[in-house]
Amino acid sequence: MSREPLKPFLISKDEEGSFRLTVRDTRFNSQGYPIVTATLQDEVFKTAAAARAHARDNFSAEPGQYSTK
Repeated sequence: MSREPLKPFLISKDEEGSFRLTVRDTRFNSQGYPIVTATLQDEVFKTAAAARAHARDNFSAEPGQYSTK
């Protein structure tokens, strides 16, 4: 597994063409291995910009903390 930390917000496009936001939390165990918990949010967005705005408003996301799939 890569030692580069994951970006905490993943924006992905589903099969219907809508965008979904996944919030990821990375912790490290006592041996230094990352444990990632990903939580898919219930909201569905029409655009990736709307998903970013939701993350910014509700999770205090900052530029550079997003990844896309």
